[in-house]
Amino acid sequence: MSVTFEDRAGRRYPHPPAVLTLIKPITWFPPVWAYLCGVVASGVPMSSAPWLVLTGMVLAGPVVCGMSQAANDWCDRHVDAINEPHRPIPSGLIPGRWGLWIAIAMSVLALALGTLLGPWGFGATVFAVLAAWAYSAEPVRLKRSGVWGPGLVGLCYEGLPWFTGAAVLSAGAPSMEIVVIALLYALGAHGIMTLNDFKALEGDRQMGVNSLPVTLGPERAARVACWVMALPQVVVIALLTIWDKPVFALIILALLAAQFWAMRVLLRDPKGRAPWYNGTGVILYVSGMMVAAVALRGLGGVG
Repeated sequence: MSVTFEDRAGRRYPHPPAVLTLIKPITWFPPVWAYLCGVVASGVPMSSAPWLVLTGMVLAGPVVCGMSQAANDWCDRHVDAINEPHRPIPSGLIPGRWGLWIAIAMSVLALALGTLLGPWGFGATVFAVLAAWAYSAEPVRLKRSGVWGPGLVGLCYEGLPWFTGAAVLSAGAPSMEIVVIALLYALGAHGIMTLNDFKALEGDRQMGVNSLPVTLGPERAARVACWVMALPQVVVIALLTIWDKPVFALIILALLAAQFWAMRVLLRDPKGRAPWYNGTGVILYVSGMMVAAVALRGLGGVG
């Protein structure tokens, strides 16, 4: 592309509100919530180390997640020119290579903050930063795969912060129960990420990004996403029942039943209803995460 986005806008420096748009605050909630799930599941009172809780929340949301969004927007600037030309980089509100410099600076900041959370927190931060770049950047660019891309994002949005919150508060490896439940919810998040890909369907098709909506079509991709979201929760319900937590299992079962209703609405018009589901069914999903975290608290946090 001989004429860059910034040439068209004529800017030398980023438009300040566009920087906030670039790092997408709306996306910070899932990893922050998952980190809090880990904190709760650890069984360690938040009041014992409030600065670890706060630092972890800032790291998981504004810093690491924000960095991943900046990196993704930079690497996706030509795709966004098709799907969302109003985005900060293709619109020229963030000119030149500022999008890249912002993502790199936030990566360094993430690693610096990670050192404050001890070896487990720092190790998780290194993994998250590498995963963010592996997802978006060439030559790896895992987002080209409708299987590996959403899987990595689901792991980093739900599983990794949950594990990190539990490990940081307990200053050790979380129990096997915590690891298993965190992984199950991370697996289910693959379906959430697949639904999120619906908004980029046309640009992904043109740019060779093989998301499930591209490779399977919206209807089949939505059905796969629903199964992927539902089955791990069924396993969570079964495990909590086995672990003598039937009340918590019943609450998650009720939340899953509500999700089934939302899924039926989604499947009537997958492409049109995907944003609605992300604001309805996903809230039910993450509510179940916290219910499971409270149940795990009673099992003891550290292995």
